[in-house]
Amino acid sequence: MALNRTDSKPRRVRRTGRSGGKVTLEMVAQAAGVSAASVSRILNGTASVSADKRAAVDEAIARLGFVPNPVARGLAGGRTLSIGVITQAIDSPFYGGALRGLEEHLGAAGYSPLFVSGQWDATREQACIEALCSRRVDGIIVLSGRSSDAALARLARDLPVVVTGRALKAPGLYALHFDDRSGAQLATQHLLDLGHRDIAFIAGDPKHPDAAERLRGYRAAFAALSSGALTPDPALVLQGDFTEASGSAAIERLLDAGRGFSAVFAANDQMAFGAALALHRRGLHVPHDVSLVGFDDLASASFTVPPLTTVHHPVYELGQSAAQAMLQLLAGETPTLALSEPRLVVRESSVALAAQGPRGRR
Repeated sequence: MALNRTDSKPRRVRRTGRSGGKVTLEMVAQAAGVSAASVSRILNGTASVSADKRAAVDEAIARLGFVPNPVARGLAGGRTLSIGVITQAIDSPFYGGALRGLEEHLGAAGYSPLFVSGQWDATREQACIEALCSRRVDGIIVLSGRSSDAALARLARDLPVVVTGRALKAPGLYALHFDDRSGAQLATQHLLDLGHRDIAFIAGDPKHPDAAERLRGYRAAFAALSSGALTPDPALVLQGDFTEASGSAAIERLLDAGRGFSAVFAANDQMAFGAALALHRRGLHVPHDVSLVGFDDLASASFTVPPLTTVHHPVYELGQSAAQAMLQLLAGETPTLALSEPRLVVRESSVALAAQGPRGRR
């Protein structure tokens, strides 16, 4: 039988210590066998302590039910416990994974990320930086972007900066770089190993450093196969902008020009999705007529028809590593993090040239 409550308002439960009062930081310190200053530094993410000591503090917090006051923590450490994060497109299926990794890792350390979007525009990105600085963020993480290396180095003089997608060294700044060139070479080499030679390449925005590196990797695979004797057909290199629509448009241009090709390597999965749609609409089947390879290994890549062969880009790891590097900079440490090497994920969208139909072997 259910019990009926006569009061309509929910009761407020307050965490209390053994004496019935509010749990304090000093009580946590005493229970963990460390100083109150150590507990404070651990909570602020500014302490480099042993795993045993950190575990003792975590256990004491859980047992006593201690709830840190983020405002007081910020004031005590001279920080706001907020990190500015400049992405390029909030709705991007690629950057979404990085933002999730950032949010989870920063949140576990008691920091709140403030997300803004630069929209691949240097002026807008600078405005984002100024807005974040006006809110007194403790550091700024830039996911790729259009800010110059010099501008980021100047920013790092005032507060810690972590940037992804480029190789850059400066005091107070840490850069996380993914080997896009090697990843693109892996993808192209895969198609060459399958016997393809007429491999179309849909390039990304040439203003993006990663796009330029992926084009170099595509060309390097041909050069490595024949000591430079085999070069890709320039007419098979098509310009895209990393969107699905640009991948579709590139294939339409290629087919309208009557250029022969048996495989397509798109510089990201989104353009590969667009390319697959254009091939379908023109009566060409992947992979029976045309093999298709992408780059990034988005979550949806394994659910396309057919599932897409692609280069795995550890985007969630990218977000986690960027957050960890920022916490290390805030603690006065020098990050030594590195992203995983690119690896090819082979699925059903690529087959040997000999296994393709007559239209694929042209």
